Amino acid sequence: MTKRLLAASVCVLLCSAVLRASSPTAWEMTSYKDFLAGRLSGLSLTRDGRLMLAPKTETLFASEQPIVWSVVQATDGTLYAGTGHRGRVFRIDPSGKSSLLWTSDQPEVFALALDSKGVLYAGTSPDGKIYRLQNGKASEYFAPGAKYIWALAFSPDGALFAGTGDQGRIYRIASAGKGELYYDTGQSHVTCLAFDGQGRLLAGSEPNGLLYRVSAKDQAFVLLDSSLPEIRSVVAASDGTVYAVGLGGGMSRRALGGITSTMGVPSSASVTATSTSITVEAQAGLDLKPKPDAAKPSAAAAPAQVAQAAPAVDLSGVEKSAIYRIAPDNTVESLWSSKEENVYDLLVAGGQLTFSTDGQGRIYRLTPDRQATLLVQTNEGEALRLLATTDGVLAATGDMGKLYRLGSQPGASGSFESPVHDASTVARWGRLTWRAECPADSHLTFRTRSGNSARPDKTWSEWSEPLSDASGAPVRSPNARFIQWKAEFAGNAILDSATLAYLPQNTPPVVKSVTVATQLVASGAARPAAQPQPATAYSITVTDTGEAGTTTSAGTPTQNLARAGAVQIQVSWQAEDPDGDRLVYALYFRGEDEREWKLLKSNLAESTYTLDGDSLADGRYLFRVVASDSPANPPGTAREAELVSSPTLIDQTPPVVTFGAPKRSGSRLEIEVEAVDAASPLRRAEYSLDAAPWVPMAPLDGILDSPRERFLLQLENVPHGEHLLVVRALDAANNAGLAKVVVR
Repeated sequence: MTKRLLAASVCVLLCSAVLRASSPTAWEMTSYKDFLAGRLSGLSLTRDGRLMLAPKTETLFASEQPIVWSVVQATDGTLYAGTGHRGRVFRIDPSGKSSLLWTSDQPEVFALALDSKGVLYAGTSPDGKIYRLQNGKASEYFAPGAKYIWALAFSPDGALFAGTGDQGRIYRIASAGKGELYYDTGQSHVTCLAFDGQGRLLAGSEPNGLLYRVSAKDQAFVLLDSSLPEIRSVVAASDGTVYAVGLGGGMSRRALGGITSTMGVPSSASVTATSTSITVEAQAGLDLKPKPDAAKPSAAAAPAQVAQAAPAVDLSGVEKSAIYRIAPDNTVESLWSSKEENVYDLLVAGGQLTFSTDGQGRIYRLTPDRQATLLVQTNEGEALRLLATTDGVLAATGDMGKLYRLGSQPGASGSFESPVHDASTVARWGRLTWRAECPADSHLTFRTRSGNSARPDKTWSEWSEPLSDASGAPVRSPNARFIQWKAEFAGNAILDSATLAYLPQNTPPVVKSVTVATQLVASGAARPAAQPQPATAYSITVTDTGEAGTTTSAGTPTQNLARAGAVQIQVSWQAEDPDGDRLVYALYFRGEDEREWKLLKSNLAESTYTLDGDSLADGRYLFRVVASDSPANPPGTAREAELVSSPTLIDQTPPVVTFGAPKRSGSRLEIEVEAVDAASPLRRAEYSLDAAPWVPMAPLDGILDSPRERFLLQLENVPHGEHLLVVRALDAANNAGLAKVVVR
């Protein structure tokens, strides 16, 4: 057994399969994805789902501005931070004391840079200008005529390079007021700049996600053509490898620090939606194509893609960001990508990548084997910039513009708040167990709280007293629908998993409908029970002469035509259980004029029952279905529900048709007919003469609407001789009663 298993606390094993809600259930958190859904404070999360104390993180500077866009450090340790949306630059000395250095007349300071003498330069937007800040004074250094200054970088020879938008140009500024167009990308924006080990300029662009290597004026080579619209950050390693961040594949990113999308601002600045400036500008009718005289890459270079306007559509479910590695031989591979988080910046040190995202201001570390560890969660909206210093990594954040410092040693304490768990109904809480490593100098305790609102608020219970028995500590929070737990770490404690057992309240089933219908079973088919053959619907034959009909010869048997089928009554119902419990049913009936229910069948597993139609006499009946979840619950806790059908008319007796004496006058035949039904009103009456097609009949009162109706049938142009007259009457249940008369 491994040391880790020896050190782990005893875990009570509960079934991890999905159980019915009314059965004991276990809520387990054990994986990286599980823990990532919670709130980490001072903790790191490894890819194999282990929580431990994070590097000590402290707030170095709070700007009281929405966003820290840029940060640089001088050789003496002094930090400078450019903010938005009031265009301020702050100075933070090595002791942590901060002061306002300069306020621009523009709202955003996207870029800062320091020259070899420690002089600070700032790029302002959206009226793009570059200022030199020296001795507490700001002077305009260069105005490229661009709208945005996205990036500033000094070359090894001391020249300042600026990446601009909204025309996607790179400028080289040799001295105050003396700048030249160095390279025109043909893109909308140049979003980041860096220099590799050979002094060549690396430039990321937007909206086609191209990364350029610019070796000289008007000479460039496309290193990377990303599937994402923006190259957000680029870093050159000492071994010649280049790392780049692609950004903007999703369209659900919220605005940074409250800034909304503005015309031509790429996702670097406004992340309300990464339809990016290409979509916005195309809608505004602006031409995104390079000008005819714009500088192009060399013949060996991959051509810059012409921006094509596309509709802003939702790309949720695809990559929102990715980290690329470009080897010295120009081969490209994707190291990490995400469909949920946007990567904004990265650092390279010691074979490891550190990168920041907008997922609650998270900072990750990617090892050479591509395993990502959530290093720190700042719980800010976004971690926008990373800076390596001698005292640790600095992270600049958005939503609340702050600078955080990550130390090299773990912090003294940390905590984790689980996501809120929904038990679907009020539940009785069982035991909370966990598996962890807790050396002698470590401490790990749990607390719980519960409530009946989806989000914890003042109606929830307070955090419980600490639970410290990993083998099974009873949860003391009140029974409720929602619950949350919190783990508090100290020392070298490592949490692997936590399991909370609970018993949801049993919810009664619901009977949604009861349907009663009749069906005809073919002759010879199995019948539910033995039953006599019903009497024929045909009456005896009478004649106008009073003579009996001709009898059949004894030597020639009459052929008997069998009845087409027997009537059955089918009762069906729809029922469900909110807990998913298996149900059984009992079916009852009673006549409308009866008081007590009679049981037809109990312990029915199916939701239908068929009975012989002859087993119930004509009349109006009610059917009651009772559903029970007793197969899934102990006695005393099972729940029932019932539903009674609408009154159902059962009518299997056909109407009786009788004739009066036929009267004949020349070719005119007149005869009185009466039809009577015992259970329901008549709905149709018709006659047939000599097997001709049926002809409808109207009653004497003009409306066919009662169980007894009289008819006067008058037939014209009836030839002399013998004729067969048949009358058919149908009731509300479609039972047909027939009678015939032979007229001579």
